[in-house]
Amino acid sequence: MGRILIGIDIGTSSCKAAAFDEDGTVLAQTSRPYRVYYPKAGWAEQDVNDWWDAICACTHEIMSEGKVDPDAVCGIGVDGWSWACVPVDRNGNALARTPLWIDTRAQPICDRVVKELGEDTIFDIAGNSFVPSYTTPKMLWFKEERPEIFARTYRFLQCNSYIVYRLTGVMSQEYSQGYGIHFFNMKTLRYEPELAEKMGLSVDLVPELYACDQIVGEVTKKASQDTGLKEGIPVVAGGLDAACGTLGAGVYKAGQTQEQGGQAGGMSICTDSAIAHKKLILSPHVVPGKWLLQGGTVGGGASLKWFKEQFGGDLSFNDLTAEAEMVPPGSEGVVFLPYMSGERTPLWNPDAKGVFYGLSFDKTRGHLVRAVLEGVAFALEHNLRTAEEVGVHADVLNAMGGASNSLLWTQIKADVTGRRIDVPSSDTATTQGVCILAGIGCGVYKDYDEAISRTVHITRTHYPKPENHALYQKQMELYLELYDDLKDTFSKFK
Repeated sequence: MGRILIGIDIGTSSCKAAAFDEDGTVLAQTSRPYRVYYPKAGWAEQDVNDWWDAICACTHEIMSEGKVDPDAVCGIGVDGWSWACVPVDRNGNALARTPLWIDTRAQPICDRVVKELGEDTIFDIAGNSFVPSYTTPKMLWFKEERPEIFARTYRFLQCNSYIVYRLTGVMSQEYSQGYGIHFFNMKTLRYEPELAEKMGLSVDLVPELYACDQIVGEVTKKASQDTGLKEGIPVVAGGLDAACGTLGAGVYKAGQTQEQGGQAGGMSICTDSAIAHKKLILSPHVVPGKWLLQGGTVGGGASLKWFKEQFGGDLSFNDLTAEAEMVPPGSEGVVFLPYMSGERTPLWNPDAKGVFYGLSFDKTRGHLVRAVLEGVAFALEHNLRTAEEVGVHADVLNAMGGASNSLLWTQIKADVTGRRIDVPSSDTATTQGVCILAGIGCGVYKDYDEAISRTVHITRTHYPKPENHALYQKQMELYLELYDDLKDTFSKFK
């Protein structure tokens, strides 16, 4: 058996662990769910101990199946969701739950800081808007609303850096998650002490910066006992889940684009420089010298999941999409706005609502299902159009996530955007991406060209149909007009 790499993915609803061989073949994988806590309106939290317990269960399982030789494991990588804010003391003990990316408790703080410092002052350094989803407003919330915790805080960690710490005993902050910290300079990839001070914070509150493929440390004796992983295995810094998924989908050169089809939707366009747009999200890629201009929407697989749970009865997802396939493109005038929990890019409107438009007595469940699929595709197109405003163009999309397993949904996205969509192995892109980082750091691959050529394989390709694209471009205008007409109403009647 050749060398083995292990990837750990900390998702919003569950964690995954997977073992890969050098050619990207999955040897073993499993997952465990954990809770999201909602103690107050607008609050959403997770307990880091829940992550660790789930990870330990996952790693014990994959190491006990007999498919993974413990002595062949040569590297570990960890990725996680964006914008965590885990306060830890000097001994690495977590002092509180971390707010999630959907948590909005820091909105008043954001309003005040933007007014005091100016939007452009922050944006010119951070390349991102100052909104409550990010790490920095959460740090300020702890300072202002939980001063007793803030006083004991030695460092604030991201979710992947917290798990890397639990594995190695070393606190780290890798580049790709730096975009959640607004005094992290997106162009120089360095902290800006002066801006941190203006915000009432300090660069001493965040750990030393690491490249995503850089070895941070090795699995400690205590971590080995907890996880079942062998002591001494190198652990790299890892990265943002979306960026690792982008790498695992084969996107690592400028102009390549990942299309996200998970619970949430979105896209990540790879660039050679830090090109920012106030309505989008900019982060360093996990690949050195590259950046990702990203769109992140709430409307993805979760929209179809909601519809299935509420109106699908005992039907499967395949049953529902089969009904949708009987409906012509455009859903005969039915349009769905997929803003089921507000909307992120490019609207940044927490008050936005999900809407079905164009219903009549002749419409069926199939019309509604197809409208959901098309509405998510329109949200993707909206982000791609927004990126064009700063000269960032996407030619070919590499799809990942569960939605890419649907031939109909992927074809709809190709038709709406007018772009070719390539589908690599979709279910393992994120853990595969972080394993590529581990493989680079541990010398399994000499460079990213070799890593991608060995591990990423396109399984099918979807080409846009010109007649459908023309129809969808007209319907896209209706989609945009509906939001413009309703946005004031959304805010008025919350």
